[in-house]
Amino acid sequence: MRFLKALVFWLFFLAFLAGAGAAAGWVWFNNELSRPGPLTHEAVFKVDPGEPLSAVALRLETDGIIHDARLLRVKARLDGTELAIKSGEYIIEPEATLRQVFSILIEGRSVLHRITLPEGRTTAQLLRVIETDEILTGDMPEVLPEEGTMLPDTYMYHRGMTRAELIAKTQKAQADLLEELWPTRQEGLPISTPQDAVILASVVEKETGRADERPEIAALFTTRLKRGMRLQSDPTIIYGISKGEPLYNKAGQRRTLYRSEIDRHTEWNTYQVDGLPKTPICNPGADAIRAVLDPPETEYVFFVADGKGGHLFAKTNAEHERNVAAYRAYERGEIQRERAN
Repeated sequence: MRFLKALVFWLFFLAFLAGAGAAAGWVWFNNELSRPGPLTHEAVFKVDPGEPLSAVALRLETDGIIHDARLLRVKARLDGTELAIKSGEYIIEPEATLRQVFSILIEGRSVLHRITLPEGRTTAQLLRVIETDEILTGDMPEVLPEEGTMLPDTYMYHRGMTRAELIAKTQKAQADLLEELWPTRQEGLPISTPQDAVILASVVEKETGRADERPEIAALFTTRLKRGMRLQSDPTIIYGISKGEPLYNKAGQRRTLYRSEIDRHTEWNTYQVDGLPKTPICNPGADAIRAVLDPPETEYVFFVADGKGGHLFAKTNAEHERNVAAYRAYERGEIQRERAN
């Protein structure tokens, strides 16, 4: 009987020691998860698609981001998240704990990269920006987007996005915008389809680089179309000649249009064709599209550059001729000042 009591005592004592050891081990483990990491400066850590947790953990230790790769593997096994880490590029803060590092990889809070596609560029010009981006991956798609089907904007993306995926993203962005704006368009507009809106917006976009002038120029072109007047937009001539690429003289300098080019008939030259050009002449931004779908009221039907980055607007041809004369006088003055300097 005494032996049995002793045996029971020692069994309970050993169980107590085991429990105490396990509890101590659990406390130590959690302390290790919350201990500041060895990283002394912000670092970027990249997880490749399909990379196993064991390899990721080893690299985290080798790169001095965590103290012990084995602890991360144990943490993942206990949580059942061994296959949950996401590929991407991550910013790790100095002294990030193992728990914080693992959370970043699980939640996929990866670095976002930025690419800016400017308004008013042709599709060919935007595709060159995408093709030369050093972070995007993959070849350009075999079937390239048509003119005016991409929405210029600044796009954020994760490392690993392909060029084809980004192009598709710009096209979807434009389609979504048109789907939102077209049903709310102003009544009585001289355009009948969303494609017409993009075409007209592309002409507006190419006519001014000033955001505050887009609504006025959209209104002016709308008024012209309603009155049966031709748009007479110089950028439409250029697109018909060079698909929107700048024109140069023999000396390699940018030049203005020749009279013969203004008189040349193309399907885009709005000095020669009624209504809209055949296709968009660039990729218009969201503001230009909004402007043509909801233009302000105006009686202006003429405009000319003022030489200072903006335009002079006129309601009559006589007033327009005076504005043209003012612009030419300004231009002559600029030439004389350049020669004097």
